[in-house]
Amino acid sequence: MIHQLTLSDVCRENARRYPTTDAVVDGELRYPWPEFDSRVDRVANLLAAQGVKRGDRILWLAQSSHRFLELMIAAARLGAMICPANWRQSAYEMAFVIEDFDPAVIVWQHEEIGATVIKAREIADSHALWIQHDSKEADGYDALVDATSAEPVVVGEVSADDALLVIYTAAIVDRPGGSLLTHRNLLTMAATNSRVTGSDHTSVFLNSGPLFHIGNFQFEALPVFLMGGTNVFVRRVEAANVLQILADERVTSAFLMPPTIMAIRELNKSAGLDISRLRGGAHAPVWGDALPTDPTLWSQQPGGFGQTEVTGMPILRAFGEPGIGNAGRPSPFTQVKIVDADCHEVADGEVGEIVIRGDTVHLGYWNRPDTNAARFLEGGWWRTTDAGRREKDGTISFLGTLTRMVKSAAENIYPPEVENCLTGHPAVRAAAIIGVPDPAFAQSVKAIVVREPGTSVSEGELRDYCRERIASYKKPKFVEFVDEIPTVDGRTDYDALDATFGGGGYPGRVDISTPVG
Repeated sequence: MIHQLTLSDVCRENARRYPTTDAVVDGELRYPWPEFDSRVDRVANLLAAQGVKRGDRILWLAQSSHRFLELMIAAARLGAMICPANWRQSAYEMAFVIEDFDPAVIVWQHEEIGATVIKAREIADSHALWIQHDSKEADGYDALVDATSAEPVVVGEVSADDALLVIYTAAIVDRPGGSLLTHRNLLTMAATNSRVTGSDHTSVFLNSGPLFHIGNFQFEALPVFLMGGTNVFVRRVEAANVLQILADERVTSAFLMPPTIMAIRELNKSAGLDISRLRGGAHAPVWGDALPTDPTLWSQQPGGFGQTEVTGMPILRAFGEPGIGNAGRPSPFTQVKIVDADCHEVADGEVGEIVIRGDTVHLGYWNRPDTNAARFLEGGWWRTTDAGRREKDGTISFLGTLTRMVKSAAENIYPPEVENCLTGHPAVRAAAIIGVPDPAFAQSVKAIVVREPGTSVSEGELRDYCRERIASYKKPKFVEFVDEIPTVDGRTDYDALDATFGGGGYPGRVDISTPVG
């Protein structure tokens, strides 16, 4: 039998390949690759002692930390899965993930988010073992790991096609779903992006993006991990602190949003710190003169098309010559078709749904058989629910989403989730969500609400009700009360609501008259 490499195997071999290179840095803590690999064995033994085995699940309710990476590789060593949940969620949303994912072990953080996590624990029905990762007590994460054997874990065969990383995506239909990403998915993505970014054993990546987004892993925690470089972790993104880390650790890449990038540039005008090793990454055009004069190919051609379910961006502008399509070309491990409403391939130049297959397509959503059946076509093609077009030069144009979505800063907000929350209030008979233009955040959420007869509820009360149950950025900023919500063929007429209540600024939605599961 030919063994298929897993992320655990990569870690084990990097300990031999690069014995003097730091695998992780977190504040004053540093683990060279051999020490990191030994620490992974301790964590794997700790998990195994709690009964964690192949196919079991671990939930991370915390911000960014080196402990997540060692837990992830320990899970890989056992054949288990790990999910970094959105720590910005409300307690009710966390409780949903706890119950839906049904983990054997939950590793959580008290600092800053402890009150929310504790409330979620009270709400959820769970029999998991809870371990606090930022505790100094004897039952805290570090103490438990230090007291555990570092002997290599002996387990059965772990397949490269086993799920490892699970990321909950936004509620496109009615509730979030955990996208199941395999070792093969993650290693294929990492190998592809290491070619694009030029990552090697000298690369240093700052994990400044949220762990519950695929972007931090693609740009470029896992490419750097694969190539034996260094992953630096920072719990919170504060411009002054990040700037100091960029200089002190000689960081080569970081996952940063444009506002933070601009703040760092302004700070460094007076600080004058050397961050010349930093290359552009996904936001290269924003850095400008803060970059070295010879940026990489990725810096020259940033961007592409992707989603969590296809392990980031399998279509990239970095492949081939610049072309007509705004998303670029499929990676060497990806096939792309454009299909019509009946899922038949259309001719080049025609608009349809982007469907993808290849080594980066996930296994589906955890515990969502009906949705998986609707989204997978025969032959392993994944329906992205996004519209596109293949141009005559072979590039792909992304034209918009087939689902209605509100975009607030970097966050995707799907109306059904907020509508379901609102209609849970006893005074709300019906609700519809639209997006209204916002100069700072692209869009703000506006709710159109029909009260139950004989009841009374204010805009502020509904806002507070949502804030307790869903992430704060999803709550309505504005509420309009109406006698009825207009419909077309029995469905909410969102176009009429946009016209009446000032909706607009959507990131782009295309109608090809296709039902989406």
